[in-house]
Formats: sequence, structure tokens, C-alpha cells
Amino acid sequence: MIATPFTPHPDIAGRSLLTLRHHSPEGVAAVLDLAAALKDGRAAGWPPLLRHQVIALIFERPSTRTRVSFVSGIERLGGSAMVLSPADMQLGRGETIEDTAKVLGRMAEAIVLRTGPHETLLELDRHAGVPVVNGLTYEHHPCQALADAQTLRERFGDLSGLRVAYLGDGNNVCVSLMIVGALTGMEVVAACPEGYRPPGEVVAWADATGAERGGGARVVDDPHEAVAGARALYTDTWVSMGDEGTEERRRRDLAPYRIDDALLDRAGDGAVALHCLPAHAGDEITYEVLHGPRSAVWDQAENRMHAQAALLAHMLAPG
Repeated sequence: MIATPFTPHPDIAGRSLLTLRHHSPEGVAAVLDLAAALKDGRAAGWPPLLRHQVIALIFERPSTRTRVSFVSGIERLGGSAMVLSPADMQLGRGETIEDTAKVLGRMAEAIVLRTGPHETLLELDRHAGVPVVNGLTYEHHPCQALADAQTLRERFGDLSGLRVAYLGDGNNVCVSLMIVGALTGMEVVAACPEGYRPPGEVVAWADATGAERGGGARVVDDPHEAVAGARALYTDTWVSMGDEGTEERRRRDLAPYRIDDALLDRAGDGAVALHCLPAHAGDEITYEVLHGPRSAVWDQAENRMHAQAALLAHMLAPG
């Protein structure tokens, strides 16, 4: 049940979300609690926590789930979503990020940006004057991580000590999973080949921070080692935007890290498969696992809407 009147958590209220490393375990827990309450109360209708709020959504990179989940969540909470692409803006004709930020900050209560370089997001945040949300950069994907944590809480309850194996390319999704895992006490073990590992500094931070809450983070070579005792096996596409021209090499290097039924059988009892989508069945995950009874992928996709709506409510709702 959502408390009335709703009180935004001070760690989230009025602040940008660029990476979850800037936020506290308590703030993350508050977002996840509200996300669960919104999901439970969806049939009865959501409270208008974003009434009279306009959120600008800028998509410099293609999107399905990020766009649809933000628009749906914003409108269900009574807000208005303004969707923009470079083709819709002077940004696509050479206007600077600084100038764009200063204009949008006068007309919207928050800005969501899906882009490539993380520095572009930071530049927007420096000049917007309103909260900025990272809808994806090359380095981080915090909104996906919130939905991941919500999905795992639904399946397993308390996340402290929960072992999650991430397999394949240690990209922005892997990085953000390690960060949210550290803040919620998960043990995240990433199995990645040489040349595909997440930054060592992130792993060290997540391991030290997670240890305070019964978890940790590490990287191994062997996927079988990573999945032993894991309650969830997580993967992402092997060929992301920007990887064009390296498809064959990436498929060859990452083939041993494919999630299939045999690998799931090596995991802990009741283990589920996760994927942030879009998936390429037969590459990083088999069709049978993706669409089978041990898949939590579709709950995970739906939870993008609940987690992001909860984030914006804590960020923007009046206290």
C-alpha cells in the first residue's frame, strides 16, 4: 500500500540519477518498495503522484523498453511525457547540450536522456537545473538495474546474500547490476572472457560495499564457476549498438557463456534466467530458456515501468 500523503525519500527527492553509486541503500530500497506497491495496486489505478509534472524524454539512441516504460509510468502517475529525438530538436542540427539543457530545464520538471558517452549525460546535468535521469549510457544503465532488483525481490525476497551470475560481456548492464547488488547485499559473480570484463575499479567498489551487507562482487573466467549456487543467471546481447563490424569475433569469444538449460541446471534450486532485452535467441541465450518456465525476463521487462515510475515519484512528488 502507498502511504498517503506520500513522502519522497530525501536521498532521491530533487536529485539526478546518473549512476546508483551516488545514492544510498536506503534510497534504493525506498524506490523498490514503491515500485512493488505500484505493481500491486496497478489494477486499482495509481495515485497521481506526478500530477502537473512534465518530463522530457530525449532518445539519441533507439529504444523500445526504456521509451515505452517511461511514458507509460509517467502517464499512469498523472504526469506528461514529452518524447524527443535529435530529429525533433536543434540538438540534431548542432545546438549544444548546454543550450538544450537550459531551455528544457525551464519547461520540464525532469529530463531523461538515453545517449552514448556518459559525459553527454553529465554535461546535460550540469546545466539543466532540474533532475536528470540516465536512460542509458555506454558506462551505466541504472534504471535497468532498479528493475532487475525489483524482479529478484519478487522472486526471492530479501536480496542480502543472494547470488546472481552475470555471463558474457561485462558492459553497462553488468556494471549497474554490480552497483545495485552492492547496495542491496547481493553477491554478483560475473563470468567474462579477457577483453570483456567490467572495470576493475567498479568491481572492487562493489565488492567492498556489498560485503557490508552480506554480498560482494567478483569476476571469473569459468561460467560454471559463476553459476554454482546462483539463484539467477543474467546475460545481455553480445552485439550492442556501436559493436557493428565485430559481430563474428564477439560471437566466437562469448559462445562459451551462452545461457542454456544445461547451464541453468548447474545453478541453485529454483534459479531463473534474466535478460535486459533485446535478446538474440541462439546467441547469448537459447529460445527454450528465454521463453521457458525458468525465465523471469518478461517480469523484468514489465518492472522497468514500475521501477522508473517509483523513481520519478520519489524524485518529483511534493513532500
